[in-house]
Amino acid sequence: MGKADGQRDVFLLGGTGTIGRATARALLNAGFEVTALVRQGADAAALAGCRLIEGSATDLQAVRDAMRIVRPAAVVSCLASRTGEPRDAWAVDHAAHSAALRAALAEGVRQFVLLSAICVQKPLLEFQHAKLAFEAELQAAPIDWSIIRPTAYFKSLSGQVPRVKAGRAFVVFGDGRLTACKPISDSDLGRYLALCLTDPAKRNRILPVGGPGPALTPLDQAAILERLLDRPVRIRHVPVAMMDWIIRGLSFAGLVAPKLRAKAQLARIGRYYATESMLVWDGARYDAEATPEFGVDRLEDHYAAMLRGEVADDRGAHAVF
Repeated sequence: MGKADGQRDVFLLGGTGTIGRATARALLNAGFEVTALVRQGADAAALAGCRLIEGSATDLQAVRDAMRIVRPAAVVSCLASRTGEPRDAWAVDHAAHSAALRAALAEGVRQFVLLSAICVQKPLLEFQHAKLAFEAELQAAPIDWSIIRPTAYFKSLSGQVPRVKAGRAFVVFGDGRLTACKPISDSDLGRYLALCLTDPAKRNRILPVGGPGPALTPLDQAAILERLLDRPVRIRHVPVAMMDWIIRGLSFAGLVAPKLRAKAQLARIGRYYATESMLVWDGARYDAEATPEFGVDRLEDHYAAMLRGEVADDRGAHAVF
């Protein structure tokens, strides 16, 4: 897709999220014309420089109408369900994407770049199966595709920074070394997604990606905060078995209370992230060396900026409190 052919129009889904905003900036910086489908009343300033069309990504007709107006050369999706609960996951991670793909094919779109998640390589949860179902549809479609599976975001590893700054303990599960990841920043991931539009080597491939540097365990993250704060950080160890008991209790209570059933699902998601690494899975083990690295931003610098008050308290969905 080059400037000479005039096909620089990109249709962005999920643009109002943190990754979506970073991706929009990266696309604009790369010279693309970006149109974002946004919910009514969305903050236009967050997507400055983009053309905005109001509509719901789960509304098939709204997606079709927007795509017909734009007639883009490519679709980039950072769309993801907010909770990961089954109904939300199948409505967004699968159905909304499936509708967007059908609309893209109808309008002759040539390329579809999908932000997925590295955890789908070992699927134990409903939202992972929903993501995989659409990944399969995309790979079978008559369109160039790229599926990006990033490791942990800075946001998902930042929830404990304010509490540690306030003198409270850093919470880990088990011995604190059950999991590891190569964290990637929003801006680096956004640049990687934009690069998929111009790099032929990234087409028709599943692309796991992490940030630069060695894999980090939760204890490594606590050690980073110790260095930055220049004081010891207390570690609170939580047995994984405690989470199992909570899940069992919520599941049992959920037989009669739908709200508790939903909480049980969220607890299962929390347990997954507490016990599974966000690295390439080779079928037998997680392999840090096989997990590709991209970008320049490091988690330690992000933590330092948070402690200085330069970055908002961006505690993530999988943070531990």
